[in-house]
Amino acid sequence: MRGVLVAHAAATWAMTGLIWFVQIVHYPLFADVGRQDFAAYEAAHARLTTWVVAPLMLAELIAAVSIALSGPQPIPARERWLGLALVGVLWLSTAAVQVPLHHRLAAGFDAGAWSTLVRSNWIRTLAWSLRALLAARWLQL
Repeated sequence: MRGVLVAHAAATWAMTGLIWFVQIVHYPLFADVGRQDFAAYEAAHARLTTWVVAPLMLAELIAAVSIALSGPQPIPARERWLGLALVGVLWLSTAAVQVPLHHRLAAGFDAGAWSTLVRSNWIRTLAWSLRALLAARWLQL
């Protein structure tokens, strides 16, 4: 189980650092790309980001499910299920909110979609931050 906890922590911490960068630096800079170049920029962003994010999110999901289902252990059941629930929040927010907003932005810069993207991404930023705290705690048990 220790290996799963370490892999889980690595994926979660990587995503936590990435999401803070995206929230504070990357998404706010979308407004400065320029309307003429924005569609190409958004397409490149979506393509390249997927190569980084998808493996980490998948590894985190697999580890979170494994931890939640592992039965009695030093990690309290409510924490294991909270961790998995937060993964659910992350995947749901990504699929139902962020991806559709990126699809809107793929047609060109849309100030409303961009603003909603930046504001709604706080859901993921906070969820990953909570998961990072859980991962740190679990490694100490």
